[in-house]
Order: sequence, then structure tokens, then C-alpha cells
Amino acid sequence: MFKIKTLNNISVLGLERLPRARYEVASDIAAPDALLLRSADLHKVEIPASVKAIARAGAGTNNIPVAAMSKRGVPVFNAPGANANAVKELVLASMLLAARNIAPAIAFVQGLSGTDEELHKLVENGKKHFVGMELPGRSLGVIGLGAIGVKVANAALDLGMKVYGFDPAMTVQNAWQLNSGVIQALSVDDLVSKSQFISVHVPLLDATRGLINVERIELMQKPGVVLNFARAEIVDEDAVLAGLKSGALQAYACDFPSNKLAGNPKVIATPHLGASTGEAEDNCAIMVADQLREFLETGNVRNSVNFPEAVMPLLPGKQRLTIVNANVPNMVGQITTALAKHEININDLLNKSRGEIAYTLVDVDQALPDEMVDELAAIPGVLATRVIGGCVR
Repeated sequence: MFKIKTLNNISVLGLERLPRARYEVASDIAAPDALLLRSADLHKVEIPASVKAIARAGAGTNNIPVAAMSKRGVPVFNAPGANANAVKELVLASMLLAARNIAPAIAFVQGLSGTDEELHKLVENGKKHFVGMELPGRSLGVIGLGAIGVKVANAALDLGMKVYGFDPAMTVQNAWQLNSGVIQALSVDDLVSKSQFISVHVPLLDATRGLINVERIELMQKPGVVLNFARAEIVDEDAVLAGLKSGALQAYACDFPSNKLAGNPKVIATPHLGASTGEAEDNCAIMVADQLREFLETGNVRNSVNFPEAVMPLLPGKQRLTIVNANVPNMVGQITTALAKHEININDLLNKSRGEIAYTLVDVDQALPDEMVDELAAIPGVLATRVIGGCVR
């Protein structure tokens, strides 16, 4: 039995992917094998030594101490792309709201009073203050062409916009999904200078904090619209407020309300609704539950934010040894030497690395002695070991 501790309400469709015959799933489990969560902040809690994996039913992992987990040899899984359509739809809705000044127009109407005839006159006199713009022919710059950015860029093209994209780390998979009509920008500044609308879809890193600042708002085509449905800190709020005041920006749409932004009629702030659809919650939970189950049962790694992708079929009757270690020279040599010392024949082997982490899968067709596994665990640089599967003798 594997024990899974949930730290948030997880979609039933996701939990159903963990069969009760092999999994105990609850919110009050002691010594869990894995943690399954959404928004719970793991920086503020002690993570049990028994935890072999952490899975977040969402894309961002800022609420998880990923670096600390890497040092313990614990993979952190997420669900990239599972909520992409939900976020895309919110971005497009906000872009339309901003282009047509719909939010302040609604607030204007809600503040009216009088007879129908009086309201009609007030509406006719007031509507000139909310003249907007149409999207066809306008330029959109998409910074970050991951699962969400690609969908936003493609949808904007369908709306008749001229779309620029920039992502120096774009994956081949996402490149295949991107419409060929999206124009490649040479840099963030190049993209910004050609765009009237900007939508950011990058993770929060030191390099992306304050990515949209005073200088880049000045580079935008006027009046600009900034859309931020990634992370609050990627956009400098002070720079945005200054741009709204000067007229350089027509609107700022984001998913991150704050005291600074509150009450500004040119700010469209939603309460972190990006992935708040039933479909997105189901998709995220299903994806991470499947990944978590595959890792626990076979050692395979898919969609981890700190481990390399490592997938090798585990055949019936084989026993699998998984080893997480620091990505330094001669680790595979030491592993195979230990196996040879105990006369263990390697049936198949896969070794992958990512940054400072290396991960090895070794399949054998004989039982692995406990003392040999202990020897491997004692090698300097080895962070975690695990034996999976039965063995035909």
C-alpha cells in the first residue's frame, strides 16, 4: 500500500486514478509516501522523511521548497498545460475588457439612478468616456511560449491580431503547437517595442522579477495594455500605476489584486481565477495523480520540475533499482561496480541528468540484496535509493 497525504481538496476524478486496492489517500496520514496538493504552502511545514514525491495539481510550484526537496532526492511533479485553456480564456476575456473599457463602463452604469428617461440621457452623455478599440490589426506580444503562451498567441491570431512571441527556452513540443503566423521577436525589448498589448507567461525567477518595468512600458506602442496572469511580481506595480496615470497604458489586467491597485478604474483585477474552472481542476488532478502513480509503481519520471524526464518500461518479473544522486563524475561507474560485486546482471539501464540532479533506473532479473542497496545508499553523493517490483527466481 502507498500512503498519499492530501493538503487541499483534490478533484475526485484525480483521486479516482489512485486505486484503493493499492493506495490509502487521506488528509491526516502519518508517514506518507507522497504529498498531493494545490495551494498549500509547504515552506511553512515540516515535510516527513517518508515522503518520496510531491505532486501539485497545477503548474506553478512556488509554494513548494523545490531546492530543499532536490537535496533530499524527492521529485516535485506539476501539471503543465492542464489548466492552459482556462488561463487562455481568462487572458482573452481580460484583453477584450481592457480594449473596450468594459469594467469602468459597467461601474459607471451601476452608479446611475433616476427614471428610465433620465438614465437614457445619462448613458448617451457618458458613453463617450468609454470609447475603446477593436483587436484586429492590433499587436500583441507574448512573453513565454509554454502551454499557456502558445494558446494565447494562437487565439490572438484567430482574432486578427498581429502577434509577436519570445521565449529563448521554448520546447520542441510547444514549437510544434505554435501557429506559424506568430512572429519571432529577437528579445524582450524587441517584442515590447512592437506591441500594444503584452501578455506575460513566464515563471517567477530572479531574471523575471519586474520584467515589465518603467523602461519597457515606455517602449510599448501607445496606449498600451499589460496582461499578467502568471505571477504578480513579474510586473512592477509602481511602473504600471505611473503608466496608467500618464496615459502610456490604457489598462492593466491581472489575476493578483493588491492594495496599490485597489480602486484604480483602469485596473482589471480578478481574484486568482486563472485555473479556477471545474475542467482545469479535474485535468490538473488527473495529470498529477497519473504521474505520481507511475513514479511510485515504476520509478518513471514525467513532468517533474526538478528531476530529468526518465521513462523506461518495467517488464513483469523484473526488479528495478532507482538511484537519485548528485550530478558528478563516476556515479554510474560506482553503481555498476557495486552491482557487479554482488554478481547482479543488469538487464536494462537508463541514466538521465538535469542540473545538479542525476537519476538512474536499473532493471535486473534477480533479487537485489539489502546489503547491496545499503552500500549504494552510502556512496557519497547518493541522495535516495528505492527498489521496485517483484522478481522471478
